Amino acid sequence: MGGARILVVEDEEALTMLLRYNLDAEGYEVETVARGDEADTRLKEHVPDLVVLDWMLPGLSGIELCRRLRARDETRQLPIIMLTARGEESERVRGLATGADDYIVKPFSVPELLARVRGLLRRARPERMATRLAFGDLEIDREKHRVTRAGRALELGPTEYRLLEYLMEHPGRVFTREQLLDGVWGRDIYIDERTVDVHIGRLRKVVNIGRGQDPIRTVRGAGYAFDERFGRDDGA
Repeated sequence: MGGARILVVEDEEALTMLLRYNLDAEGYEVETVARGDEADTRLKEHVPDLVVLDWMLPGLSGIELCRRLRARDETRQLPIIMLTARGEESERVRGLATGADDYIVKPFSVPELLARVRGLLRRARPERMATRLAFGDLEIDREKHRVTRAGRALELGPTEYRLLEYLMEHPGRVFTREQLLDGVWGRDIYIDERTVDVHIGRLRKVVNIGRGQDPIRTVRGAGYAFDERFGRDDGA
């Protein structure tokens, strides 16, 4: 999803800088606006791939801006994530009823927000995704949903496939079991975190059959990562 354009509408400067830094690091093109009315004008000029929108803004509230965006043909399908300090269920329902696709309460974890952004972009613009992921002799063909190692097809179940794809999208990044549940299974599904261990075990069994180097790293006390050093000749 690198290169997707994201507009951050947030009046809190420290948070804007934090979001810009982390979204930049993910390879997104980031633009920031501090006022709701300015964002409204900007969005009439050109439409990004996704908007991160604060609920409370000067000039025009996030709720009102969201309402306007949903009323216009050009922005009706635009993915919108709402940021809010309000955690009450009724406010959350109101935010989603206005047309936001997702909702995240401050203070939030940056990895969680990034996972939400990726998930929304994936659903909204699947054609923007790279069709092939490859490290060493391990390759995923996303169009055919096919995984090969050293040219040989691997038989993975749908969950193991998604788990491998998710880890390979972020080589070297350590995900907690909770983050993997969120990113792979979806945050509305309640599954025991040990389920992740079971699926990682199944994935390893298929991917590593008859071969030495394991592409999946277990980080004790933290979680799992796709080993960014996988496939290097020196194995270091």
